[in-house]
Amino acid sequence: MTDSLEQQITAYQLWRERLAGAITEYREWLELTAPPDAQTDLRLYDMSESVRNDRMVLAFVAEFARGKTETINALFFSDFKQRLLPCDAGRTTMCPTEIFWDPKEDPYIRLLPIETRKQDVSLALLKKTPQAWSRLHLNINSGSAMKEALNALAERKQVPLDEARRLGLWDNEDAAMTASVKSADLVEVPAWRHAMVNYPHPLLKSGLVILDTPGLNTLGTEPELTINIIPSAHAIVFLLATDTGATKSDMEIWTRFIRDRSSRKLAVLNKIDILWDDLKTGDEVAAMIRLQVASTAHHLGLPVEDVFAISAQKALLAKIKGDAALLERSGIEKVEQVLAHGVVAVKHQILRDTTAIEAGNMAKASRRAFQQRILDTQEQLRELSSLRGRNRDVILSLLSKVTADRNRYEESLRAFSHGHRKIQQLGDALMEQLGQQHLDQLLEESRKTIGDSWTTHGLYLGMQDLVRAIVDLAAHITQRGLDIKELGAELYQLFNTQHGFETRTPPVLDMSRLLANMNALQQTTEAFCSDPVNIMTEKHFLVKKFFLGLGEQARYQFEAVRHEADVWLKNLLAPLKLQIRDHKAQLDKRTESLMKIHENMESLQQNIQEIERQHAALQKQGAALDQILLKLVRAAQ
Repeated sequence: MTDSLEQQITAYQLWRERLAGAITEYREWLELTAPPDAQTDLRLYDMSESVRNDRMVLAFVAEFARGKTETINALFFSDFKQRLLPCDAGRTTMCPTEIFWDPKEDPYIRLLPIETRKQDVSLALLKKTPQAWSRLHLNINSGSAMKEALNALAERKQVPLDEARRLGLWDNEDAAMTASVKSADLVEVPAWRHAMVNYPHPLLKSGLVILDTPGLNTLGTEPELTINIIPSAHAIVFLLATDTGATKSDMEIWTRFIRDRSSRKLAVLNKIDILWDDLKTGDEVAAMIRLQVASTAHHLGLPVEDVFAISAQKALLAKIKGDAALLERSGIEKVEQVLAHGVVAVKHQILRDTTAIEAGNMAKASRRAFQQRILDTQEQLRELSSLRGRNRDVILSLLSKVTADRNRYEESLRAFSHGHRKIQQLGDALMEQLGQQHLDQLLEESRKTIGDSWTTHGLYLGMQDLVRAIVDLAAHITQRGLDIKELGAELYQLFNTQHGFETRTPPVLDMSRLLANMNALQQTTEAFCSDPVNIMTEKHFLVKKFFLGLGEQARYQFEAVRHEADVWLKNLLAPLKLQIRDHKAQLDKRTESLMKIHENMESLQQNIQEIERQHAALQKQGAALDQILLKLVRAAQ
């Protein structure tokens, strides 16, 4: 691996640690300076944990025999000094494999039996069901033991033809499949449906997740891969062979599963060493490679700069032997550079635009409220200092003024309580509409439209019904959000007019992302239903699996928008509540001080000194918040 890729991933990890640390500092600052607020505290805790546990997913997709697993070994695991993942001839990964690091667990391989395909349960749910998996311990201190354990990823088994049909792994129209039938009607199938490898590699510790996917057959028979898992990757690396370029099966994978599923895609032509010819000059070989790169870019519709030519096998060999010249000739360093400066930077930007900015905005709101506390304390100091040498009538006059302020505040507080209750009622109804129970009802209605025959036509109609229902729901939620926003704006305006509070226009609850994602799911469904292979064969097993994948993705989208709505509701009046709390505390302090002075004029100087100490402490706390805010602002830039 080039220093550039390793440095970028390491720098990204350090940035995440700094951001999480700043959020934790802000949370601790609030604990010291403000009354307990369980909602804010929980939100900040969730934010810091999500930053620390953030992951960057790279998906590697290719037809069989393109050198995909070897490329993963060369890019990330050359320090193992041998092939970490199996990729010998006839021994390559047979099931989708996720490679990551979870420090809460010992190193392991979890293998999902192929027989789980007969269950009407999504992969996402099975991942949360440990007893459904076989588990192997990974002995990271023994290279041979590691290699032997990871060979499980390449295991196959023979099953009767009827069992292959029940597993959804048999297609009568597939000539290659029918030709592969063994004696006694036995069919060779992968032993495992999915694998998860927990391995403490430095890059995986930094949050990198690698997804290794098998060829066209697996992609075509596991819809959840193509609906949920691959599209959620932050980048897709598509492998082809240099000598053949984009073959028919390559193009089928590209058009069906990649082209419209990711905004960040790289194509890698592997095995350029096949073109290395001692009878040709270096320039002639380079010209052949450039020609193949240009042709591949044209076929895939990619910019030429997003297509790379490498030799993964020579790259791995060069790294193990420390051969710098061979490493440069392998071409893999260019792939590492684009991953470093493209993919990592994009992931960095995503987290910066969400968590860093949200935490920074929360800290800015605290800073504005805290500055008002300092100003109120200064006003109280000025007020008390003006009483030196005055009689009790002046103090009574000030007490009357404070009492009038309190009466006006309590009247406003009653209006706030009434408005807050209305917002809570509307908010509860809004959140109920975004709940899993409501989505389950929509999915069940969609499933009824499909019927028991599980045809592509039924799936198309069912998805239309689901999207139509969600569009109507989004419009309803948007209107509810506008109603809530208007109520919130009225409360901000009330306290601005009556008490000089900072005015604020609450943001709009935005449903556009949900609509865009559901529209993308509808397009995916239309592509699946219009695929001639699916229309001609009417793969009922596959249609059912596809619907399960759609349901899981819809649940994910609902959960995401529900979380956004929950945060929006909690933040809607948070700045106003903070100002109300501080205003009440200030009224209480003013009243208490004036009452003490009214009872005993000699206590005036003591009160002034106490307020001066409070003012100094507030300034010190404000300076600490300024430092935290500076860290958050820098993280968001």
